[in-house]
Parts: sequence; C-alpha cells; structure tokens
Amino acid sequence: MTDKPTPLPMLGWREWVALPEFGIAQIKAKIDTGARSSALHTVTLEPYRKGSENWLMFTVQPKQKQSEELIECHAPIKDRRLVSDSGGHKQRRYVIETQLLFGRQLIQAEITLTNRDSMRFRMLLGRTAMNKHFIIDPNASYLQGKATQIV
Repeated sequence: MTDKPTPLPMLGWREWVALPEFGIAQIKAKIDTGARSSALHTVTLEPYRKGSENWLMFTVQPKQKQSEELIECHAPIKDRRLVSDSGGHKQRRYVIETQLLFGRQLIQAEITLTNRDSMRFRMLLGRTAMNKHFIIDPNASYLQGKATQIV
C-alpha cells in the first residue's frame, strides 16, 4: 500500500449500502476488486415499455435467508451484457444505473441484475463502481457504517 495521503473515503471488504432510488435502506455488499461489474440480487425480472423507453420491473430481497421482505423496483434498462461470474459461467444480464449510498458517500453506478440466492451477499460492488470514489482496506469491515439520509 502506498503512503501517499488520499482524500478518498475508505471501504472495508464488506459494507452497508442503501439504494435510495428504490427505497432500500440497507443491504450488505461484498466489495470485490477482482470483479469488474457490480451485481444486485433480484428475484423477478420483467421488462416493459414506458413511452419510448425500455424499463425493467425487478424485485429485491435485501436480507440474506429472509424471503418475507420483497421490494418492487422500476428502472430504465441501460444495457444488456454478457457477464462472467466467479466460476467462469457466462450470463446475459440487464444493466441499470442507480445511486448507491455508503454512510454519507453517494455515488452513481451501473449494476447488473441476477439471482444471487446461493451467494453470501445480496450485492457485490465491483471495481468499476469504486474507481476514483474509494480506497479499499481488505482487513476492515463496515467502515462507512449504515447509510444516513442526505439532507
């Protein structure tokens, strides 16, 4: 690690994240510098048209091992991309863009949508979303605390 001071906030290897545009107050995210793209656990994916735009209705279960809480979300479709998971399996995923809130740090990021039910974390934050926003300390956890509302 460099001794050069940085004005960037630090993240641990796991953090609490809020997705304010979807009313998701907190979800645990694994910070993964080995992954290029970010991913959010979704249960349902239903594309539809809104005027001349392609939109997506998707449902999110923000808590691991709890199927009771299901949040319905709507977002414009930014793209559809072929993504390789950690096992090398390729999957075509919808891509949306949304705000992510870490403590008081708000960023805009692209997120792919997929079923992460078998994974330990409902969200994975890849290096593209973190680039120029954060420094990562792999020995720490929850450095930003739980998200706070921006006034």
